Amino acid sequence: MMRALVFALLLVSSAYADDPARLIAAGKYDEAIAAGSAQNTAVGFSLAARAALTDDVSRNTPCLACLERAEGFARRAVAADPNYPEGQIDLAVSLGLKTHIEGIVVAKLSGYPEQARRAIDAALAAEPGNLWALAARGGWNLEIVGHAGTGLADLLYGATIAKGMTAFAAAFKTAPDNIVLRYQYALTLADCDSARFRDEIDDALGRAANGKADTVYERLVQTRAVALMDLIKRNDTAGFKARVKYYQGYP
Repeated sequence: MMRALVFALLLVSSAYADDPARLIAAGKYDEAIAAGSAQNTAVGFSLAARAALTDDVSRNTPCLACLERAEGFARRAVAADPNYPEGQIDLAVSLGLKTHIEGIVVAKLSGYPEQARRAIDAALAAEPGNLWALAARGGWNLEIVGHAGTGLADLLYGATIAKGMTAFAAAFKTAPDNIVLRYQYALTLADCDSARFRDEIDDALGRAANGKADTVYERLVQTRAVALMDLIKRNDTAGFKARVKYYQGYP
């Protein structure tokens, strides 16, 4: 769920070589984890979680160990400061991505959807306009609808397409040119209903492919956006759906 939602935060610059955000932006994820966790603060633990998450979504195969590591750091960030929104977002994203690997049944039994929703709500309570919390809310709603269907998603979780689209629209008002946000929006819509949202997917991928990339992960995002656009142009529906699942971290 909500793949890549927290990573545009990595554009923060610093004069220090061991700054975790700079290390993540440079693709040095293990070093970023070490530097972030060494800070022993909510911010540091959150950056360590984000490094582990970025490591996972950058790999060619899903990495459950990466996600469990990210979840652990996210929970430490939340414990250190429940009102620090990025820690809550990292937790929600970790749980969403674990769902892709472990499956819906395990996720339901483990309470991942409810835990993710509480984390997103906590992030938005702390910072109502937080870009990535809004995007996480959008992704949470759309992904549950995509897996459970419209009626069951609303009945069990109160998740709807309208709520998802509204949350993403609010995020775009804050950062209309953010390529990671556009890319994630395209993946989320494609995983939910690629035929219904074809126009929105085309637009989002085009914006991601042609925007400004400043980090290692953002350059990877652009490469993947171009690959998806090529599959659409060739009318390779099966290939497109398979690639979306691959980029979303499904086994």
